[in-house]
Amino acid sequence: MSSSPSNVGTGLSLIPLLLFVATFLGTGIYFHLQGVEYAFYQLPAPVAIIPAIILALLLDKRLSSQPLTVSNHLEQSISTFIQGMGHNKVITMCLIYLLAGAFSSVAKASGGVDAVVDLGLSIVPASLVVAGLFVISAIVATAMGTSMGTIGAIASIALGLTDSIAIEPAILAGAVVGGAMFGDNLSFISDTTIASTKTQGAELKDKFYENLSFALPAAFICIVIYIFIGFNSNTEVTASGSSNWFLALPYFLIILFAVSGMNVFLVLLLGIVFSALTGSLAGNYEVAQLGKDIYAGFSAMQEIFLLGMLIGGLSELMKKQGGLQYLVDKINMIAHMFTAKKSAAADTGEQVQSNQAAIAGLSFITNLAVANNTVAIIVAGDTAKQLAQEGNVSAKRSASLLDVFSCIAQGIVPYGAQALLAAATFGLSPLVVVSHVWYCVVLAFVSIVVMKLRSHRNN
Repeated sequence: MSSSPSNVGTGLSLIPLLLFVATFLGTGIYFHLQGVEYAFYQLPAPVAIIPAIILALLLDKRLSSQPLTVSNHLEQSISTFIQGMGHNKVITMCLIYLLAGAFSSVAKASGGVDAVVDLGLSIVPASLVVAGLFVISAIVATAMGTSMGTIGAIASIALGLTDSIAIEPAILAGAVVGGAMFGDNLSFISDTTIASTKTQGAELKDKFYENLSFALPAAFICIVIYIFIGFNSNTEVTASGSSNWFLALPYFLIILFAVSGMNVFLVLLLGIVFSALTGSLAGNYEVAQLGKDIYAGFSAMQEIFLLGMLIGGLSELMKKQGGLQYLVDKINMIAHMFTAKKSAAADTGEQVQSNQAAIAGLSFITNLAVANNTVAIIVAGDTAKQLAQEGNVSAKRSASLLDVFSCIAQGIVPYGAQALLAAATFGLSPLVVVSHVWYCVVLAFVSIVVMKLRSHRNN
């Protein structure tokens, strides 16, 4: 059997994914040139992927070696697509997305977000206001599991400080976004954490501890930078005192539960219950509103829920057609172009290092294309897992690399949701905002150094 047709076929099976990226980015660029706000989000991703799915179904017949009728081919292709949508990993992620959205919605409605923010501001010295914003954003994002929710909650507070401190608003915006990306990357209930661990078969707590080796040094360096920046600021910053700190308890409880290894479904359910109870006991939250708030959280996750299922179906078609294997081979080839050691001992460590770099690069490049870290992880997940298995990279490390490098890319793309939200809040250009998200830049350098130092050690 000739290898040439196989190579052509597997390469062609990647075209639907490229079409999705081109459609999504192309419409964003068009709307941006027309001066439309939030240009890259005018065409929802679940809609942008539909032409790619249609193309993948059509290609399935062309790339198939089975002599079936057109009708039978279409039926078989649709069956493969639905099988991918209903994969255990995909459904698990989608259910967790819904629960995470419900918790965030209930916690915000019950006053938990305001309580956490108020608690943080009450203990921040005036000279550490910028570093304090970074830390507060990091804590809130770790608890909420969403960078967007964190930016929405903290950015308006940071904006209120711009009139009273001699620090550029862009620096404050960058600190908020950077802290939000730090927390989103580490949070047990973040959709990126869920996606990376589920696709790689890693445990949540193992991936968390692995991520600390990348995130903590980068965060420490940024905090030092922010301390120097704010050292000459004589601004007096105080908490409003309008929030009951008891309302912040659910956030700390879910972190404690998650770190203890409790099932993520139970963690989120308890978070919803405790948020409603604390809001009712210590605030003005009406339990009768709970059902509506839960559904509002479900609705907020609609886009990622739908896209997760559709991506799962498209990935299954690509896998069947050989596209993922083709991509793995190409990435391996490129990665090994930069490594050419001679000795067998060196080759072992070199293989680990090479495949780690390939996983990191795959996640980073995919995220630059789709501007959504969760989607990037879902798209790159199967390929990353295969690279990890071939290179003897542990599941916790491959999950960590996927999450870390998607986080890095997401923090520096001016057409990402985080940059757009912060830019709209502060009245700045998204390019100005991302140029001040120093955490993601520092994280990139730290991660490369850590990968290099730990190339021979996998556990």
